[in-house]
Amino acid sequence: MHPMLNMAVKAARNAGSIIMRHHDRLERLTVENKGKKDYVSEVDRMAENEIIRHLRAAYPNHGILAEETGNQPGDDYVWIIDPLDGTTNFLHGFPHFSVSIALRHKDRLEQAVIFDPPRNELFTATRGSGAHLNDRRIRVSRVTELEYALLGAGFPFRSHRHMDAWIKTLREFMLASSGIRRPGSAALDLAHVACGRFDGFWEIGLNPWDMAAGALIIQEAGGMVTDFSGDQNYLENGNIVAGNPKIHAEMLRRIQPHLTPELQNQAR
Repeated sequence: MHPMLNMAVKAARNAGSIIMRHHDRLERLTVENKGKKDYVSEVDRMAENEIIRHLRAAYPNHGILAEETGNQPGDDYVWIIDPLDGTTNFLHGFPHFSVSIALRHKDRLEQAVIFDPPRNELFTATRGSGAHLNDRRIRVSRVTELEYALLGAGFPFRSHRHMDAWIKTLREFMLASSGIRRPGSAALDLAHVACGRFDGFWEIGLNPWDMAAGALIIQEAGGMVTDFSGDQNYLENGNIVAGNPKIHAEMLRRIQPHLTPELQNQAR
């Protein structure tokens, strides 16, 4: 395992331990509302602080881009951190949430970790070295036709301005695919694309920390990740479509006619 990946794995597991220690004490947690349908708990902050403490000890000059503490400039390396992706699930005792850590060097993702604490599943990738679930090499699914595909999705819950476009794409895929699931942790959903549990995934309006680790893991598992125009600007515009190569291409083809002018401009 690459030394930087190994360090990220240790940080993710430490954060996961903090999260699970509080999983049965939800009624005691302090929870704040960051925005409409957007919550942060003291567990989010404790997990993020532990990740940053661990990474800073090893790489004091690296930059940090984290969900709760924001951007901390550094050198050409930036750790992109979501300490608890799926906070709403966690706060309701719904066991679908994850820790997500990626390392970007200049403009290229190099290392990725997504840890699922309830299942003790660790998804990892190093650029050029493949993707793994625990100690097993993983690949995207081999489904080639959309009618047999199971898709993951996320709602544009923070803002409803893209709801009409999302509903049109939802209808398109409901009619064309085998089924759609919305579990509520984009990072973990992307990891599930990488190991073939989902054949494809799409969402509007994500943040970089929701996508960065999952994107690299999918790519290293043989999949495709783009924005809605088919370009690599998903970390900037927040719009992502991912899947095995055949399903990704078909999803992209079906999404594009439903884009609003605003989404089309974002894709340019």
